[in-house]
Amino acid sequence: MATVELLMGNHALSYGVKLARVKVIAAYPITPQTEVVELLADMCATGELDATFIKVESEHSALAAVVGASAAGVRAFTATSAQGLAYMHEVIHWAVGARLPIVLGNINRAMAPPWSIWTEQNDSLAQRDTGIMQFYAESNQEVLDTVIQAYKVSEKVLLPSMIVLAAFVLSHTSEPVEIPDQELVDKFLPIRSLWISSYHRISQNIT
Repeated sequence: MATVELLMGNHALSYGVKLARVKVIAAYPITPQTEVVELLADMCATGELDATFIKVESEHSALAAVVGASAAGVRAFTATSAQGLAYMHEVIHWAVGARLPIVLGNINRAMAPPWSIWTEQNDSLAQRDTGIMQFYAESNQEVLDTVIQAYKVSEKVLLPSMIVLAAFVLSHTSEPVEIPDQELVDKFLPIRSLWISSYHRISQNIT
């Protein structure tokens, strides 16, 4: 049975990651993304989420860490906003080119200048031609649901995905969110173990 909780968009993202049974999370705090990884770090520390949380010194390192984790065959996640996403730009090309099914949460925030923490989509739109798939959520329910769907799609087509939600419009606004049972999610999104053989088949076909 699903439960309903009042969640801000950032925490809906965190719960989606938990339900997807992500094994490696790496992130660097930046407003308005910080609550996403704060909750995930707490889940990892208490054992609520069986995952490794990697503390890094920058957004570039955060995505590099999950690229390594994904290449090793585990489900991986990171999150950022604005200038942080711009700093990840180089590594996004690596994730796409290596066909790694990473999911990245991006909380839309204005790019500087001017100095602003409010929402606009220039950060995610600037990544359009890298090849990362982008999913824009309209509600906090969509945020949670799309995380699970993004891993499903990414692991099928072997490309990274970006979940995009508007700063403060969704990230810090609380809405009722239906949280599905873990059993139901596991049936839809089994533990990631077979994508590596799929990757090798694709590589052999390319060569």
